[in-house]
This record gives sequence, structure tokens and C-alpha cells, in this order.
Amino acid sequence: MQTTYDYLIIGSGVAGLNAARLIPQDKKVLLITKKSPWECNTFWAQGGVATAVDDEDIPTHIKDTLVAGANYNDKQAVEILSKNSLKAVKDLISAGLQFDLNAQGKLAFTREAAHSRDRILHADGDATGRMIHYFLIQKFPHEMMTDTVVADLLIEDGICYGAKVFVSETEQKVIYAHNTIIASGGVGSLYKYHTNSTTIAGELQGICLEKGIPLKDMEMLQFHPTVVKGTHFARKPLLSEALRGEGAHIVDENNYRFLFDYHKDGELAPRDVVSRAIFDYAVKNKKGVYLSFETFEKSFFKKRFPNIYSNLKELGFELPFERVPISPAFHYTMGGIPTNNDALVNGMKNLYAVGEAACTGVHGANRLASNSLLEGIVFSKLAIEHSLKNNFKISYKNYMKPIKSYTRNKAIDKEIKDSLRKIMWKNAAIVREEHKLKDALAQVNSFLKLDVGRLLYLRLLTARQILQSALNRKESLGAHFLKKD
Repeated sequence: MQTTYDYLIIGSGVAGLNAARLIPQDKKVLLITKKSPWECNTFWAQGGVATAVDDEDIPTHIKDTLVAGANYNDKQAVEILSKNSLKAVKDLISAGLQFDLNAQGKLAFTREAAHSRDRILHADGDATGRMIHYFLIQKFPHEMMTDTVVADLLIEDGICYGAKVFVSETEQKVIYAHNTIIASGGVGSLYKYHTNSTTIAGELQGICLEKGIPLKDMEMLQFHPTVVKGTHFARKPLLSEALRGEGAHIVDENNYRFLFDYHKDGELAPRDVVSRAIFDYAVKNKKGVYLSFETFEKSFFKKRFPNIYSNLKELGFELPFERVPISPAFHYTMGGIPTNNDALVNGMKNLYAVGEAACTGVHGANRLASNSLLEGIVFSKLAIEHSLKNNFKISYKNYMKPIKSYTRNKAIDKEIKDSLRKIMWKNAAIVREEHKLKDALAQVNSFLKLDVGRLLYLRLLTARQILQSALNRKESLGAHFLKKD
């Protein structure tokens, strides 16, 4: 007899795992993940969880989020995020998650860029994502399939019947489910330099485009200002925003803090401003850019940032005494699969999107630091609450479309993937120009005419949408910065 799961969850980051935690254990749940469960962006997240500190802070948290997002945010979604933040954090703490405490034994709130007060919670200093991930994995009570990659979603008449997946290079399988939750992350591997897990490549976004689900705000891509420059791998070591929140300075090779030439808040300006300033200053002045830790005592640095300290030591840096060369890299997707305030994909009856894969409207044109883990926690809860109340049921026999088989990878794919990363970094990164976007779009369209593997085809669809969205927005806004030709 054909198995139908109550829930199919695609992705093992904070949004997918928290959704799984909140589903009653008598439900039949399958979570699938591309490689191992810790190959996700949550695991690498050094920053913390933003939360309104108390009820009085909610309006300020909302305002900070709107200001960072260039007031392009969905204000109702931002209100939902902030008003649910306290309860969501308390729920995790009561379930056993331990956030860092101050000397008085109370929650240690810290500050990051564009926040008007201390409201960021951390766990194990600079390993918040890893600690949340470890906690949620321990709480995971359901079935999980690793090394499983989605090839297609089974969608007909606004109903998702489940997914077709690759369980090996050649073997494919159909999974039916009453509810499907996309928690597959953003698009990092489309770029030559990024901070993401290598599994994050925008394939589910490509499937949505193929199914007639239009993506929203895909031009709104965030580039983290401070990653370690000079390493040979694509996923660059991140130097957390919290470092600047605690007093690290961005300087040139002469120790000049040039950010104040670009914004009154210097190192604490919004991320898109800092990234563009570094890019602009380095190009115009032909000087190296560094992160300086000269304000730190070594004992404090090791305690507050233990993982950054040890990771940089392995790369040959002795912190806080040495400056570290930095550059921006792709970091986060504000746009994505459009949802309503219950995380239900627009136009669908039982397909949800949560976390970075979704576009809830919370982040607007630029994400406020540390709102991403919070978004995954809050909206995964709303998705589960809605699905339990809705109690939607499918019958797999009602799916009448042919279920296709696909070739996962082809011989020509690797060369094209490498070219795509370079094209996206060169033409659709921190500063865009219309003629370069058009050239890149033509190149991607030419790749789409080739006989490529399924996964590359989906990546190309997503890349094309990013380029088209960037071309469609004729004026700079937030993270979308268009240099006039």
C-alpha cells in the first residue's frame, strides 16, 4: 500500500527542524535533507537571535526592522515577527535551549548593526546557529532521510501531493504527503563567494517558477561585509556582525576607519551600506581592507568569540592582536517563495514555505541583523498551527499528471555551474549595472537551451529570475544598488 505522510519537510535548518519539533508525535512526518542534517545555513550561523526584550521594545524592534528594510517590508508580517518573538524565545528556553547569561544570571542581550538597543541573544558565544541546530536535532522525534534531493514537486490545481526525489545519483522515489513544508534555504551556491552551506543552491525556488509560482523580491540579496579574504574555498569564513557590535573596527592598511566617510554610524551602519562602502573604497583607493580587534582584551575575546578565535588561529591569525583581511560575500536571500502570514504559499492549499526559502515580507529590501533565525522559529510555528487547524488531506490517486523521471547531473554541468557562479558574482552582486545584468541574462538563457542535468536546470531558472528581477527594478533600494550606466 502507498504511504502518505502527514508532513513532508524539505530542509534541516532551524525552520524545518523547529516545524518538526512542533508537530504532534502521533503524526507521520518525514524530513528530507540534501546531505547530512548539519549541512545547512543554521549550523554556520554565528550571529544570534533577535527578539523584542519586552512588550515596550516591540515598537522599536518593528521600527528598526522597517528602517533596515528601507520600509519595503510587509509591516503586518514585521508586527507578527516581533509580537511573537518573546513567546518563541521563551518556548525554546522552556524546552531546554540555553542562551548565554550575563554576570547576574539573566539573558545576555547584545547589539548588532542597525539595532537601536541591545536585543540579540547568543548561545555559546559565536556559535548560536550551531547550538540551536544541535538542540533541535536532539528534539527531533520523526523519520529523516539524508542524501535526498528534491527533483520535483507534485502540484496540481493548487494542491501539493508531495515530491519526486533523488535518493542516489540514479535512483528516484515519490513521496506523498498531506502537507509539504519547504525549508530549503536560499541561493548561496549560485555565487562565486558566499557564506552559505554548499547545499544551498536555490533549486526549490526553480521548481516553484516551473510550476507557475512566481518568486518575489529576488533582486534583494544581502552581502555580508566581513568575511575572511584569501581562503581558497567558495564558502568564506564569516566574521560575525557581533564583532563590530562589540567594538571591532573596519580599517584600511593605514588603520584609517573610512566607514564614517560613508555613514554616520560607521561600523554599525546597515549591512548593505557597509558592504558597498568596502567595495567602493577598495576599488577607488586600491587599498586593502581589514577588521581590527585592537579594542579587545584577549581573555574577553576568547570567551565571547571562542569559535572565531580558534578558526582564525587555524588560518594563522593571532587574535585580537592581528588585523584580518576582509571582503564582502553573498550571505542571505530576502526574497523567495511568497507566502501569507501563516507561511502558506500564495495560491496553494497545503504547501508551506518557511525560513530563508520564503518571502514573508519581513525583511523588505535588507534584513536586519539576527532577524533570520527568529523568522525561522516564528513562522515555522505559525505554519504548523495553521496546518493542524486546516487538517488538509490529499488522496495520491487524485494526482493525474505524469510523474517524470530526471537525470540528476550531466557531464557538461560542472563547467556551467562554475561559469554561473562567476557570472552572478560579477554582474548581480553588491553593485549592479543594467548592461551587465542584460549580458548575464543572455548568458543564463543560453545555458538553459543546453541539455543540462535537472539540478543545474533548476539553479539556472532561479539565477535567471534574480537577474530579471534586478533588471525590472530601475531604481536603487536597500540591498539592490543600481549604478547608472
